[in-house]
This record gives sequence, C-alpha cells and structure tokens, in this order.
Amino acid sequence: MPAMREQSSWSSAALFENFRQDCKAAALEFVGTTFFLLLGLGGIQAASGESGTNASDIEHVLYISTCMGLSLLVSAWLFYRVTGGLFNPNITLALLLVGVIKPVRFVLFCIAQLVGAIAASALLIALTPGPLSVGTFLQSNLNSAQGVFIEMFITTALVVSVLMLAAEKHTTTPFAPVGIGLTLFACHLFAVFYTGAAMNTARSFGPAAVTGFGYSQHWVYWVGPFLGSLLGSAFYTLLKYMNYMELNPAQASTKPEDSPAPPVGTVSDAPEKDANGTAVRATGTDETRKLEPLSNGSRASRGSV
Repeated sequence: MPAMREQSSWSSAALFENFRQDCKAAALEFVGTTFFLLLGLGGIQAASGESGTNASDIEHVLYISTCMGLSLLVSAWLFYRVTGGLFNPNITLALLLVGVIKPVRFVLFCIAQLVGAIAASALLIALTPGPLSVGTFLQSNLNSAQGVFIEMFITTALVVSVLMLAAEKHTTTPFAPVGIGLTLFACHLFAVFYTGAAMNTARSFGPAAVTGFGYSQHWVYWVGPFLGSLLGSAFYTLLKYMNYMELNPAQASTKPEDSPAPPVGTVSDAPEKDANGTAVRATGTDETRKLEPLSNGSRASRGSV
C-alpha cells in the first residue's frame, strides 16, 4: 500500500477543523470588544462633555488614560478565560505571527473586533447627548510620520506586554490583565495628547465608521499599529531565540530554596537540631517532612554564598 501523505497544516481540513469553536469564540470576542470600548470610549465621551469645566489638560489626559486602562483591565479579566480578551486586531495579528492562534480564528476575531468597535460607537451615539467625540486624530503640529511612529512604539509596548504576560505561561499569568491594563494606561499617558493613543485599529475604526470617515489621516491608525504588531512580535521572537529564561533563572520561582542564602552567622543560618542536639536538616514536603543528620560538608555549603 502506498504511504499516506501527512496532512498539511495549510490544507482546508486543517484550517477549518475547529471552525465551530472559532465561530463561538469570535461571537464572544465581539461581545467583549463592545463591552471594553463602550466603557473606555464612554469615559472619553464623558471627558469631552465636561471640557467646559475648569479641568486642566493634564487632568483631562489622566481621566482618559485611567478610563481606558481600567476598562481594558476589567474587560480582559472578565473575558480572559473565554476568548483570551484580545479586543484588538493588532494583538490578534501578533498572536498569529508567534503561532498562538491559527489563520481562521485570526480572520474571525478581526472581523468581530471591528464590528464590536462599530457597535460600541453606535451605542454611545444612542446613549449620550451631543456629537460623538471619541475619534482619534493627530495634533495639528504633528506630521503623519510622527503619528505613525508614536502609534508603532506604543503598540509594540502593548504587544510585548500581552506576549510576555499572557502568551508566556508562568506563576503570574492569571494576573496578566492587570499588567496589560497598566501598560495601556502608561501608553495613554504618553500618547493620548499627540495621537489619541489608539494602539488598536478597531478603536479608531469604530468611531470613524459611524461618523463618516471625515478625517483624512485615518490611515495612520492602520499603518502605525500594524508596524507595532510586527516589531513587538519580532522582539518576542528574539527573546525566545536567546532563551531569555536562562538569563535570569528562577525569577518566577515560588520555592524558598531559590532565595539568596542568608549571611553566615545569622540566626536563620543556624542549623536545626533534634532532641539530642544533633544538627539536622529538613527534607521532603510539609506532609512528608523528615529530619536528616547534617554533615560538616553540608553545614559549610549552607553557609556559603
């Protein structure tokens, strides 16, 4: 019998083998994106509505940054175990590039995120008075190239935070939404005054779509974040190639024995003794703890650094 050919990972059967699951995940990603942007853009709309007060520009920037950062933190944590809580085509692209998700899920998620952004923007128009004031635009004294590179660098920071905190599995992975939300907050503090700090093509696309694409430099918010996805993925790949975990081993360890040794002569350096006064050391887990005699060699090595 002729040998069976191995199925290609790019064949239609391989690409669509989890199509039902991908569709379910994309539907929930739409809900999550709408939830995130309704909260985040709603805060920006509120800040714009209060612009007639005596609040300073710095307070305005802080309000917007805090609202977007906390909105992502809360929304990502709620949907973290459901879809991964991406809400961003540029994060989705980075995960595709490093092999976390497959092409079909990438396409479905991007569609869900763009449509979710439109839905959130439309809900804001329906729920709040006045015109929609949450679009992204460049400051008048900022050129397009500067806008592209600002968006590229802040998107890179967000991509790296997602890849290192969520895609990489470690003891603090369940708390990844906290670090990712704080990264979004920090990037807003820098860039919201200059570009609106999109870092997310869907975040810019949704308001533009419902207001008629009246801004000629909207393309900046496609090119900049796209380049940020590439740069962030490349940096993460470089870290993996360098086997970064060997550069600072045990950094995520929870084992007490991975802590620095105590200085010689401290109380904690004194060996434990049994009832007969013999120096011993504890071995095993808390449930199987045993005391073994401590040899002179072991005593010396314990006190050495």
